[in-house]
Amino acid sequence: MPMRLQRYLARAGAASRRGAENLMTAGRVRVNGEVVTQLGSKVDPATDVVTVDGVVVRPADKPTYIMLNKPAGYLTTMSDPRGRRCVAELVPTKEVPGLFPVGRLDGDTTGLLLFTTNGSAAQEMLHPSRHVSKHYVALVEGVPSEAELEVLRKGVVLDDGPTQPAGVELLGFHDPRVRPVSAGKVFGSDASVVGVRIHEGRKRQVKRMLAAIGHPVLRLHRDEFGPLRLTQCKRGSWRHLSEHEVSAIEALCSTRH
Repeated sequence: MPMRLQRYLARAGAASRRGAENLMTAGRVRVNGEVVTQLGSKVDPATDVVTVDGVVVRPADKPTYIMLNKPAGYLTTMSDPRGRRCVAELVPTKEVPGLFPVGRLDGDTTGLLLFTTNGSAAQEMLHPSRHVSKHYVALVEGVPSEAELEVLRKGVVLDDGPTQPAGVELLGFHDPRVRPVSAGKVFGSDASVVGVRIHEGRKRQVKRMLAAIGHPVLRLHRDEFGPLRLTQCKRGSWRHLSEHEVSAIEALCSTRH
C-alpha cells in the first residue's frame, strides 16, 4: 500500500523521518527518476523506485539492530571530513547498508552504542517524550558526598537550564568498566566510581552534571540504553540484538506517549 515518502526512507534506513525531510528538501531524493521535494508525497513500495543521491533504497524485510561496545577514540559518526576514526569502521556497513547509530557517545566515552536501519525506531528512542533511560558508570575526581549526590537527584542547574532528577549512587573505588586493574595509568586514591541514570539526551550531560558538583569525570562508560544491557560484547566488537532485545525495543517504540 502507498506510504509517505518520509516513512519509506526511514524504513529503508536512509535516515530518520526528520532526516528524510531534510534529504527531500535538499533535492537528493528521486522517485522513478523524478526529484521529489514535497513533504507528504506518497510512494508505492511495490512499484516505485526510490533513490537517494542516485542509490536505490528499499526497506528490508526486517530492520537490523546491532549493539557496539564502543572503545575510546572513535567519533559517533559514519564519516569525518578530517579523517578521524569513526564508529562506522567498527560495524558491518557494507553487509548492512543504511546502518546508523542511535544517538551518540563522546569520542572518549566507551560502552553501549545502538545501530539500526530502522529510522522510525531510532527517532522514537531519542524523542524526549519517551524518557528513555540511559545508565553510565563514571570514574570521577574525589569522592562525592551524599549531599552532593542529592543535588543531582533533585536536578542540577546547567548553563542550558536545570536537569531532570537523576538516579545517582556511589559505587565504590574500583570498577573494571572504567578503571581496568591492569591500566598503566594509576589514578590517585581520591578518585571514585559513580553510577548515573538519566532520561535526557543533552550534549555531554553526565560530564557537565558531575563537574557541576565539583567532581569532574576522568572516564565515562555507558552500560544501559533503554531496555538494552551491554552483555556478550567485548570492547570494540559488535553483535546482533537477540529476538528478545528487538522485541523490547519495538514494544517501547509502539507504546503511546
